[in-house]
Order: sequence, then C-alpha cells, then structure tokens
Amino acid sequence: MRMRSYQVCQCGAPLQRHDGDVPTPQGSQVLLKVLAAGVCHSDLHIWDGYYEIGGGKQLNLVDRGIKLPLTMGHENVGEVIAVGPDATGVQVGDIRLAHPWIGCGECPACRRNEENLCVKPRFLGVFSQGGYSTHLVVPHSRHLFAIGGLSPQQAAPLACSGVTAYAALKKVQATLSTEAVVVIGAGGVGMMGITLARMMGAQRVIAVDIDPVKREAALLAGATQAIDGGACDAAAQIQQATGGGSAATLDFVGSGPTVDLAMAAAAKGGSVVVVGLYGGAINLPTPYLPMRALTLRGSYVGTHGEMAELLALVNQKGLPPVPVTTRPLDEVSTALADLRAGRVVGRVVLAG
Repeated sequence: MRMRSYQVCQCGAPLQRHDGDVPTPQGSQVLLKVLAAGVCHSDLHIWDGYYEIGGGKQLNLVDRGIKLPLTMGHENVGEVIAVGPDATGVQVGDIRLAHPWIGCGECPACRRNEENLCVKPRFLGVFSQGGYSTHLVVPHSRHLFAIGGLSPQQAAPLACSGVTAYAALKKVQATLSTEAVVVIGAGGVGMMGITLARMMGAQRVIAVDIDPVKREAALLAGATQAIDGGACDAAAQIQQATGGGSAATLDFVGSGPTVDLAMAAAAKGGSVVVVGLYGGAINLPTPYLPMRALTLRGSYVGTHGEMAELLALVNQKGLPPVPVTTRPLDEVSTALADLRAGRVVGRVVLAG
C-alpha cells in the first residue's frame, strides 16, 4: 500500500508531492487513513518559515526545531486502519479526530495536562508529520477523539480552529453572559469564535474586520454587530457599541495594529486575549496596565480537556455555522494560495 503526501522541502518553495510506503504502526502508535484535513492560516507561517515579530525582525521556525521535509496539516480526522501491538482504546474502522497538540509528556506543562504549552512539542503537522497526506501516524490513542454525529469534514477544523477559539473564550467566560464580547478578525478561527461565543451564552458579539465580505459573513454566523476595523474611529465605535469599552476582546488576527485597537477600545478592568499569529509588535505605555487595570494575555490552541469539552458542546448544541469548503488533497497548494490572498471565507478542508 502506498502513501501520498505534500511536503515543505524548502521554506517559501512550492510543496512537493512525495510517494512512499504506508508506515506500519509501532508500539502504541495508531495509523489513520486521512478522511479530512483542515487548511489553517498558521500553515502559511510554517510554509514561509518565519513569523514577523516587528522592527524588521523575524522568528525563524527552523531554528525553533521544525525539521524539513515536513508534511503540514494539523486539523485531521481519519479512519483507524492499523494499530501497534501496544495500542489500546481504538479498533480498526473507528473514525477519530486527531488532537494535534502533543507534548513530551514529561515537562511541567505536560504534567499539568497542558501539552499545548510543552517545551519539547511534537505537534502533528508542525514538529512531526501531519495530515496533508493520505495517511497519518498518531503516537498514542489518547490523542484520538470520537466525533459523534459529525462528519469528518465538519469535525476536522475543530482540532485547531475550534479548540483555539474555545480555549480563548474560556479565558473570558466570566463576562460572556453579562457583557458584549468583541471578536477582532472574522477569518476561520474568528468565525468559530463568534459562533462558539453564542453557544457558550454570549448575548452580544461584536465582530471587527476590515473586509466587508467577512463582516457580512460574521453577521450571518451570529454576530450582533459588525464594525470596520480599518475605520479611523474604530476604537470609538467599539466603545460605543459596548457601552463604554470592551470588557472582553479576542484578537484572532494578532498584528500590532489589531492589538493596539483592542487595547484602545478596552474598558477599565477589561481583558484582551491575543490569539492570532499575524505578527508585528506593540508599543504600550506601561502605566495603562495598572491605571486601567487591564489584562493582556495570550492563548495558544487548546488542551486535551478543552478538546473533549468542545466536542461535547458541539454534539449537544449543534455545529457552529462556519462555512466549510471541501477540496481534493491534490489542490493543497491552491488552497493555501487562496487562503493567503484572503479569498477563503470560513474553512477549507482537504479530502482524499
């Protein structure tokens, strides 16, 4: 049996098709036939090989331990087709979502069940081979989750887009039912954030985006108001819409200007959670933090526990109405190009 993968062999260069033998799972490993693989914006950074960190500086991903050639793809659902001799908990024929945020299992973060913050990560599609392929090896069945009544194409984006938005929302959950939540960026993760916020009890969700098409899509997905983030008075509009300032803002873009906007529009005692990895830098007067009692924090993907909570929520309350477009695996490079150009509304999922 043969396996087909699309790999980054040189950062910035076109993906290369690689054909090889399907691996035989060893030990506790589980082999999946990939049924659906979501295309995520962070894959563009991996493909390019760096993140912009402001001042003309870059954070080089190869220096961080990413090794080439790499098969990207960290939003994966597949069918179990083989298990290693020590694998338990799954059987051939099971359909499972692969939680990609896998740690070393030994560091303090892993011991407190926060493998997504591991100092020696083994994330699928980032530090180990991912799902832009016909087959995927998962190191242990504890990283595999049943998807209930969801289709593979519906469930795949939950592995990153979904759990990332859910984990960020949990950080402001105390104010969701009483205050408006502001969502900056109505891309794939931001749209998931809008819909999940409503499912988690938010009565008012204010979407902020520079693209009118995405603002309209945000309203259709459950946002109660949409604001042009590029407007010269965007901060004032957010303050007016929230009744004096935002108590909770989730920035799913993560650029210097969007974080600046979030901080400018925040209420006293407000929280700004930066989720996106667009890149850049901020220049924040430090007295603002204590004088306005602001909280500025990051949120990075999600834990195993949060993945389980999210799947339970979605299977109980229904799938977030985020547009999902399915394309053949062979169109991965085109899908990434469309994502880079801003032509994707919602999420693209590769199949077959």
